[in-house]
Amino acid sequence: MKKFVVLGGGYGGLSLVNELLEKNLSNDIQITLIDRMPFQGLKTEYYALAAGTVSDLELRVKFPVDPRLQLTYGEVTDVDMDAKLIHLEGQDPISYDWMAIALGCTDRFHGIEGAEQYATSIQTFSAARHTYQLLNDTKPYGQVTIVGGGLSGVEVAAELRESRSDLNIRIIDRGPSIMSAFPGKLQTFVASWFNEHHVEMLGNVSLNKLEQGALYDQRSGDTIYTDVTVWTAGIQPVPLVQRMNLPKDNQGRLIINEHHQLPSHPEVFIVGDCASLPFSPSGQAAGAQGKQVAEVMHAIWNDRTPRLSRIQLKGVLGSLGKKSGFGLMGSTALMGRVPRLIKSGVLWKSKRHFG
Repeated sequence: MKKFVVLGGGYGGLSLVNELLEKNLSNDIQITLIDRMPFQGLKTEYYALAAGTVSDLELRVKFPVDPRLQLTYGEVTDVDMDAKLIHLEGQDPISYDWMAIALGCTDRFHGIEGAEQYATSIQTFSAARHTYQLLNDTKPYGQVTIVGGGLSGVEVAAELRESRSDLNIRIIDRGPSIMSAFPGKLQTFVASWFNEHHVEMLGNVSLNKLEQGALYDQRSGDTIYTDVTVWTAGIQPVPLVQRMNLPKDNQGRLIINEHHQLPSHPEVFIVGDCASLPFSPSGQAAGAQGKQVAEVMHAIWNDRTPRLSRIQLKGVLGSLGKKSGFGLMGSTALMGRVPRLIKSGVLWKSKRHFG
């Protein structure tokens, strides 16, 4: 029996598993999916879970039930690529013939003292639940500070405003403005929404230290007081990948070949946030990669040469509460209700496709 083991049931890992199962598999192929949870969490919507506008039940997608798929639950602690063994906490190692590492990312704290200790996160289901508890236990007129003015920070701030009209909400960024990676018209639109909904925006803030209830800006020397701090200021591959002594890009992501394989270990595929790709990490990119890895494996199993086209992303969509949003499709900027409706449709489709 030949084993293909997928580490992580997120957008990339689950896309890979579903694509493998949708085509005929030889009877001597066994697929194993390893995840610490018994379902996929829709990570692009964790901002809403944290804000309290959806329940976690709405963001769960069941893993497929198929006689060709074995589900294993646990925490992956190490991978021995020479021995082809996967080590799990408190369990016997699992062997593999092929493996896909699709374990996602964790927060990047940029070496800022106290950031990991005193800020809360939305990077995992568990972290988003904890953030929900902190935010929704905050007393009326309390102060919430969101560090990071990119897509995640903007969505958290907007959704929280819709959830808690009584709170004081601010979003800070080390750049001159929020949404700095997006075109000017989108930056202006989001800033206008925040002004209208009384969300404070602070740019050019260079944090060097966090404490309980306080953030320190080394650029101005100011102390920023807060009741809860939500961290959305960057990501990096999971610690397992960080520890790997293999070629990486300047973001710490593993270098892969045109078939998404490690050049030194072609039986190992890297999918999603751990892979060095020519675009920013996203659920969309991970899902596209997962489908292509399945194409590669079906080609290998059928003695064909894999032929992959270049991954084409459809664009970016963001929410400003439940009634407004923004998007970028190629060079076309979308603003208002239409991109929010499109995003809702994408979520509906992904839940039903995966489920």
